[in-house]
Amino acid sequence: MSFFKQWAQFMLAGAKAHARWEKEMSDNILGSPKRLMVLGLFLLPVIVGGIAFADQLVSEIPDVLGGKKAYSPSFFTTGIFLASILIGLGAGLITGCIGAGGGFIIAPALMSAGIKGILAVGTDLFHIFAKAIMGSVIHRKLGNISVPLALIFLIGAILGATCGGVINRVLYEINPVLSDAFITTIYVLMLGLLGMYALTDFLKARSRGDAGGAHDHGGKSEGADLGSLPQKLQGMRIPPMVTFDKDIVPGGRQISSVFLVLSGALVGFAAAIMGVGGGFLTFPIFVYVLGVSSMTTVGTDIFQIVFTAGYAAVSQYAIYGFIFYTLAMGMLLGSLIGIQIGAMVTKVVSGITIRGFYAMAVLAGFVNRVFALPGKLGAMDIISIAPATAKILDTIGIWAFFIVIGGFGVWVIGTFLRNIKNLKKAEVAS
Repeated sequence: MSFFKQWAQFMLAGAKAHARWEKEMSDNILGSPKRLMVLGLFLLPVIVGGIAFADQLVSEIPDVLGGKKAYSPSFFTTGIFLASILIGLGAGLITGCIGAGGGFIIAPALMSAGIKGILAVGTDLFHIFAKAIMGSVIHRKLGNISVPLALIFLIGAILGATCGGVINRVLYEINPVLSDAFITTIYVLMLGLLGMYALTDFLKARSRGDAGGAHDHGGKSEGADLGSLPQKLQGMRIPPMVTFDKDIVPGGRQISSVFLVLSGALVGFAAAIMGVGGGFLTFPIFVYVLGVSSMTTVGTDIFQIVFTAGYAAVSQYAIYGFIFYTLAMGMLLGSLIGIQIGAMVTKVVSGITIRGFYAMAVLAGFVNRVFALPGKLGAMDIISIAPATAKILDTIGIWAFFIVIGGFGVWVIGTFLRNIKNLKKAEVAS
């Protein structure tokens, strides 16, 4: 039980760190006319080209590049684009308001909308990559990046992303339903563990009258002091050794390249399998496992997300036709808006309420995927279930998911509109 609790805490810390990255990217893009112009250049060909030519062109595209027959519905319609904006908006509202976990709903949402799992993963990765390119401020963080640390970590990340991408594609080639079932199972395990921990944390906080928000949860110094595991790993002198944190510790700290490569491989593998960029794992691995200071971790995390998400998106999915660009751009647009609204709402909402909504959002994703799984297992004759029963379960999961996420979105936007005058006054005062 202690192991599962520690693993859930580990994942929650990563989800919060990734949310901070998302917020920073959103601020950088929306706060810069040049980056907004880049966003327009991304969106224009997708929208205009899609409206004018997509239906005609897709019929001519070979199946391997993502034609309708291969990866339906990977073609443009206005409805699909609007739906993608809403999915991105929902994820952004969760990220901005809760400070964790928004990206975890994207793949379940896309799969619930009828997008094949492998296409949902590739599309999510590309959306993260596009956001990273447009919003990256690596040049501002270079002083906090340990270049040797980052480069060796990326060796492992590339190997892991390649392995994860190959697994997803091989499973899809064997049976598209098997691919969906595999991705669904991964999300069931992750969201189930994280959701139950978040719910338990919320109930305990409410019972003791703790008003702290999801943003404040954790209470750990995040790398200022080394725990027992980082001390053990840094004590293993397996060459070649990498030195880092020279500005924090006299002489710096050292870690074996072996552990960096293995850590990078895990992050890259998770990114390619799940489509969440791997950022939710980088922060806790660096801080709680390798013993890297949070200052160095933040800069290095931004650096690795650009390359890990980019490599996985392009080399493992784009060139095989597993990216739905219309959806990616719609989600990017929606998430940028949602993050800003959600972040402002935190100023007028109690922290305990935010914790409760976080638990609900993650558990909604869990219910969605766990109710979809029987139908997929039945289609592969792994379990015996009537198609009608599987369809009912799947429908329940879809409705439960979108009611919770949609209800949360309506509540956040409504709260924002009701308090817009107060928020403007607070902004002026600050």
